[in-house]
Amino acid sequence: MLDTLISSKTRIKLLLKFFLNTEAKGYLRGLESEFGESSNAIRLELNRLEEAGMLISEIQNNKKYFSVNKNHPLFGPVSQLIRSYVGIDTVIEKVVERLGNVSEVYLTGSFARGIDSDTLDIALVGKNIDEDYLEFLVQKATKIIHRKIETSVFLDLDSLVSKHGESIVLIYKNEENK
Repeated sequence: MLDTLISSKTRIKLLLKFFLNTEAKGYLRGLESEFGESSNAIRLELNRLEEAGMLISEIQNNKKYFSVNKNHPLFGPVSQLIRSYVGIDTVIEKVVERLGNVSEVYLTGSFARGIDSDTLDIALVGKNIDEDYLEFLVQKATKIIHRKIETSVFLDLDSLVSKHGESIVLIYKNEENK
């Protein structure tokens, strides 16, 4: 769906990278190896997004690093569009909020690194989560978002970090289940 609105595959990859993980930073050569695309195509799209104010840049160690501009007036709507495209909002609505004992949900895997994928990897942090019911809800959500959903359950954030390292993105926090 997103590729019908935005014809540049490189621009879509950059939007996914920076709007799914709003703390992500990237520089030209790093993005080139991550995306497997030419530096010219990436440079062109980075410059366009920076010119539009969607990305900001800073120089560190002779490298120009880009990150999302959270103060841009379209940050919220673009972020929502990207989350809807990936199916995160649907998964949270259909799966997470019905389980009751989930304190946090994290995006892991490809999407956490800002790379489009057919699989949505989600880690739930909580206690007494009914994994059979979770699987039933995941199957229903899979049909809605047309992506495979892989879930893993952790009792605490430390366990999640030890397995997935820093490539996790918080997408849901239940303030009532602290």
